[in-house]
Amino acid sequence: MTTQAPAAPNLFSYRKHWAQRFGTAAELPMTRAEMDALGWDSCDVILVTGDAYIDHPSFGMALIGRLLEAQGFRVGIISQPDWSSVQDFRSLGRPNLFFGVTGGNMDSMVNRYTSDKKIRSNDAYTPDGAAGKRPDRAVNVYSHRCREAYKEVPIIIGGIEASLRRIAHYDYWSDMVRKSVLLDSKADLLVYGNAERQIVEIAHRLAGGEKINEIHGIRGTVHFVKEIPSHCAIKYSTEIDKPGAVFVPQDPYQEQPACATEAAPAEKINNNEHVIHLSPSMAKKFTRENTVIMLPSFESVKDDPILYAHTSRVMHGETNPGNARTLVQKHANRLVWINPPPIPLTTPEMDGVFDLPYSRLPHKTYGKANIPAFEMIQHSVNIMRGCFGGCTFCSITEHEGRIIQSRSENSIIREIENIRDTSPNFT
Repeated sequence: MTTQAPAAPNLFSYRKHWAQRFGTAAELPMTRAEMDALGWDSCDVILVTGDAYIDHPSFGMALIGRLLEAQGFRVGIISQPDWSSVQDFRSLGRPNLFFGVTGGNMDSMVNRYTSDKKIRSNDAYTPDGAAGKRPDRAVNVYSHRCREAYKEVPIIIGGIEASLRRIAHYDYWSDMVRKSVLLDSKADLLVYGNAERQIVEIAHRLAGGEKINEIHGIRGTVHFVKEIPSHCAIKYSTEIDKPGAVFVPQDPYQEQPACATEAAPAEKINNNEHVIHLSPSMAKKFTRENTVIMLPSFESVKDDPILYAHTSRVMHGETNPGNARTLVQKHANRLVWINPPPIPLTTPEMDGVFDLPYSRLPHKTYGKANIPAFEMIQHSVNIMRGCFGGCTFCSITEHEGRIIQSRSENSIIREIENIRDTSPNFT
């Protein structure tokens, strides 16, 4: 079933925050001295990242930072902080609205370890490729330090590391199923996918005086709820996709095919949960928009490969923003509420995001240091997002979604001309 995705406010239609009067920064500040030079007494938003700060649209923290700046907010960057103490997390002072935390363009565990679980000798996102500049599971560690630095400041996590861990997930390095990163990080809110729509709405609502625990229901976000609202219909995931038997792979040299194991018992699948059967009159009241899918709980999937695969399959089935439903997964006595994916950006909105005034260079504090990831990407141009393929070995569908979002030809040409005219290394 496919339907037309609901409309969303234009990304650039919000009334700008009052701090727009400070204008555009040549590069987002990383020190108090830079803030002073811009005339800032504080930052509205501070982005914490595991990557070196490169003001280029291929780097998430730069794109989100420049987008929030275009909305009128003052944005500071804390890049690759020393996580052994809270000092670096206080370097720019207390943010007025929130900390935005990301592990970087690359998952911190993939960044630090090889597939043999050996520590890598370099890091392409660090000056001179130096290794060891970010911790294991950076989103969790950075969030804890932000909380320690300023206990009352909201913490919003995002990026690839948070996006792929929004529900109970298998962790290759510890060989176990871990809880949603929202619990492990102790953050207030998680934004998944390309988060422009979510982060802009959240920033404006916080600036308008709303509390972080009042901001619920935004597409592309994950948060906690105490209970499922009474106006919602609950549909258990095992009604949508029946967990089946695990078949033992067949040995091509074996004469008799291997026998399938028995399916998981029903009481194990449902985890003592009951299914609500709606009468025809009730069914008219409940629509796809107010139906939530109850996934098997963390306690159910952590030791059951069948239920884990089932849960992952159901989540992937709810990635179309035109008809996706809300997902809920219980972790002990807490309910993790996963809102449907964000509405894809239109071509004019995509153009606006990539037309922002990026310097396309590493921050000046790095001097002449070589940052391998920048050397590779500096003259690349991003023309689209999303992938309909859904390959099992790839994270694009789970992160960016299946809908293709494209820039216009004029926007792409403008960026190429800008590279030609401003990049000192372009040939």
